[in-house]
Amino acid sequence: MFVEKKWGFVEIINLALSKTMSFPAYSITYPSTQVKFQYLRSLALSACIVLFLTVVGCDSPTVADYQESEDSAFDEYQKAGKKSGKSDKSDKSGKSDKSGKSGKSQKSDRSDSDLIQLLAAVSPTGSARYFQMPDSDRLRDIPQDPLNPLSRHKVQLGKLLFHETGLGINSETGSLATFSCASCHMAEKGFQAGAAQGVADGGSGFSMRENIHGELSDIQPIRTPSAMNAGFQQLTLWNGQFGGQGNEGLGDGSVDFVQLNQEGFAGLEVQAIKGLQVHRLEGGIEVVSNLKKYDKLFQEVFGRSDDSINRRNAGLAIAAYERTVMANKAPFQKWLSGESSAMSQQEKMGALVFFGKGNCVACHSGPALSSDSFHALGLYDLDLGAPGEMIGAVPNQVRGGRGGFSGNAADDYTFKTPQLYNLADSPFYGHGASLRSIREVVEYKNRAIPQNPSVAGLSQQFYSLNLTTEEVDALVEFLEYGLRDPDLMRYVPSKLPSGNCVSLNDLQSQSDLMCTAGG
Repeated sequence: MFVEKKWGFVEIINLALSKTMSFPAYSITYPSTQVKFQYLRSLALSACIVLFLTVVGCDSPTVADYQESEDSAFDEYQKAGKKSGKSDKSDKSGKSDKSGKSGKSQKSDRSDSDLIQLLAAVSPTGSARYFQMPDSDRLRDIPQDPLNPLSRHKVQLGKLLFHETGLGINSETGSLATFSCASCHMAEKGFQAGAAQGVADGGSGFSMRENIHGELSDIQPIRTPSAMNAGFQQLTLWNGQFGGQGNEGLGDGSVDFVQLNQEGFAGLEVQAIKGLQVHRLEGGIEVVSNLKKYDKLFQEVFGRSDDSINRRNAGLAIAAYERTVMANKAPFQKWLSGESSAMSQQEKMGALVFFGKGNCVACHSGPALSSDSFHALGLYDLDLGAPGEMIGAVPNQVRGGRGGFSGNAADDYTFKTPQLYNLADSPFYGHGASLRSIREVVEYKNRAIPQNPSVAGLSQQFYSLNLTTEEVDALVEFLEYGLRDPDLMRYVPSKLPSGNCVSLNDLQSQSDLMCTAGG
């Protein structure tokens, strides 16, 4: 059943704005201060519109007007997709039913209708389009940081720098020019590390990357989050320390990333700028800029000045590229665009569970099915979640999650809500890699029995879902297949200006990737 929204005039204007402004509502909310800039902007504009309507004597629009328009347009779009003549993926036999619509096809149509209505009901805009990603080449439609406007050349530069192993000059293990941002954010692994504990400098191999230098290697005491779909959030990292004015943690304004937060940069931009330093890549920026291709791109994007070649600008280019990295070819995204057959019947049933009874959408919303919310789910940290796979210790500040950064006791043991696309590409889940399959994740949430008994103040969203075995099966199917983009390699350059192997350049990786540096 359609759930009618009880919105006022301000919310109606906000709905209209979300369709016309380049910055979507979900991308400009800073939970650390609970200030909703979109709402404030809407409030100001609505006052002007009310005055105008009063003068000209027009009737105010209603929420129903907007919702009816949205739903009608989406239905027509969906019907157009069904007329494309593509066979329904749910019919595994591949045989056509010449007598008319089969029972499966009719059931699929009902699922489509139910899912469209459900998405509209749970969407803050009253439309299923709220969950749709833009095309990666339509830069104006992609959420972006106003301080880092996107351009084609900037994205191109960032794509190369993200995968450039020639940046790895500040190695502390003697592994010069063998690692890059993509060493821990591999397209093949859903832009994750593909390991419980990622390793860049000091690692060996691609298929089964191994830390061969112990604590000298560039490793983190927490699982590497995905760099994909990151443009749909303001805060980044498990503790949300990067991004947004007012997001200052314990108040140490001398910390450079806090200063970047104070300047107003979004989390993705701050993380890229800071990451080049933390992950031993900063020294290579000037080195690779001597290459003709990089020199030309830096000048085209940031101006013809020696001062333009620096960590900040390199980070801004990388963040621009990362904003285009979206799983917009996943079956669910294709279904949203009108391809009814893109998802199987089982996947559609799983989506109905996700957005319905399972209420996963309470935390996982928007196009990336993520949010800037933080929750304590009682999961183990990396030392207990991946015993024997982790090197080093987990500092108390890291164990504290958001609370370790904010200093607010109410935030203790809470971690950021992750995006949910391409989870199947890397079998490590939770901030401590303590769950090893998507089914484990679903069953853990369904039971709502915490792993870690020392975690107090569990999230109100951590409760038993009472899903049946059939509902669990369907939800797992949706998460594994409905949300998996099969073609993430489109975001990886075929070669680098340096001539090095792409992403990883150590000897074992060269063998795994069948690549020869300089070849």
